[in-house]
Amino acid sequence: MGSAAQPLPNAAPSVASDILHGAEEIALYLFGDKKHRRRVYNLVDHNALPVFRIGANICARKSVLLAWIEAQEQAR
Repeated sequence: MGSAAQPLPNAAPSVASDILHGAEEIALYLFGDKKHRRRVYNLVDHNALPVFRIGANICARKSVLLAWIEAQEQAR
């Protein structure tokens, strides 16, 4: 049988690996603990966090969050 396609070593990460699904994953990524999901909801309610929705789920891209954090640091 043919071999399965292997990703190239220098290939960019897939979009799926860049997406955080749900407030708990976003809280874990930003604050180090998923118990901070209420803080994520609060930031989303105030349009203070770069997120998008897939259906009813809050999602964010890791790369966008990192760029947003860097922009926040530069603004100070």
